[in-house]
Amino acid sequence: MNRRLTLLFAIAGGAAVGNLYWSQPLLDFIADDLKTDTSSAGLLVTATQIGYALGVLLFVPLGDVVNRRILVPIALLCATAALLASALAPTFAVLLVTLALVGLTTVSGQILVPLAGDLADDSSRGRVVGAVVSGILIGILVSRTVSGLIAGAAGWRAIYVVAAALALVLAVLLYFAIPRLEPRTAMRYPALIASVFSIVRRERAVRWHLVLGGISFAVFTMFWTSLTFLLSAPPFSFGVTAIGLFGLVGLAGAAAAQRAGRLSDRGLAMPTIGVTWALVLVSFVVAGLAADSVVGIVVAIVVLDVAIQGHNITVQSRMFLIDPAARSRLNTAFVTNNFICGAIGSGLATLLWAHGGWTAVTLGGAVLCGVALTVWAVGRRGGLLLRHEGAGGVPAPVASA
Repeated sequence: MNRRLTLLFAIAGGAAVGNLYWSQPLLDFIADDLKTDTSSAGLLVTATQIGYALGVLLFVPLGDVVNRRILVPIALLCATAALLASALAPTFAVLLVTLALVGLTTVSGQILVPLAGDLADDSSRGRVVGAVVSGILIGILVSRTVSGLIAGAAGWRAIYVVAAALALVLAVLLYFAIPRLEPRTAMRYPALIASVFSIVRRERAVRWHLVLGGISFAVFTMFWTSLTFLLSAPPFSFGVTAIGLFGLVGLAGAAAAQRAGRLSDRGLAMPTIGVTWALVLVSFVVAGLAADSVVGIVVAIVVLDVAIQGHNITVQSRMFLIDPAARSRLNTAFVTNNFICGAIGSGLATLLWAHGGWTAVTLGGAVLCGVALTVWAVGRRGGLLLRHEGAGGVPAPVASA
């Protein structure tokens, strides 16, 4: 897993996951164009994330049993078709369906993450996985900025045309770049999907990681969905281009969070997880106190993104140590759970905004942070450390169901 291939995986993962978030800063714009209200437009994010969770569940486990050099380009070609359909959607109802299909097919990034774990050696796995996951998370942030800029210049449909062209180019590049690896296991498709749930039932450590990952995605999408509502309303009243630029603020967090993978390699994953949740709580407190301050909102974004990205890189790297032969299925469980919770978070943001505005959203986020810190403390005291974590050998979980 050399630097060039790591960079290509990170770019491809970021471009793929960015497809889920093109619409987020454009909700008011799309609602006005397709003659619907802003609250209904928020369903576009929810539908895309539900489609993504389903796509990860149905397709990512195939990475353990088929040639990923073929699987990844096919996924990208299917995403290209769904993106073009979204660009041509004539009504809000059609766009809702096509964006759900975008979510269903844009799973290539989550096939690449466990592939990176397979190609990396034990001493650098956390760093390599961290780099690819960081690329994915940077894609989430940059997508909002790129979306706002392109929509401001050429309309919201143009972003889906550009995304389709990018997916097509990446399909070709990855076909030639991905080395051929023999599948780690042989299994029929129904048994393969069932084994995802079996791993979750069998391993207590997996369930603990899933709870923390799910809460992190819920608070992340809750913050960013409601931030669009906050910035488009008085006293800010920003347009789509300005709202999209706020995504650039999070890049500082993404760069800093890449070090989380190195901390995991050194055996410091558990304390890192606790620190990141404390920082998420701080970010919601700052955001709640700075509802009418651009500077305060920017500070909250930086802290939130440092914390969430560092947390997810650490948790995902740690999960891959539980069963190396089932990394694609572990990633399936992790990402499916996360994006179901992310869809709940975006729906919760719409609900809290309607009943209490920004104050209700930040209070809700702070409460979820308290729950996550409690889960982390219970897990740390309950024997969920991994043996020889970061000591150079392949760790094994010490606590199963």
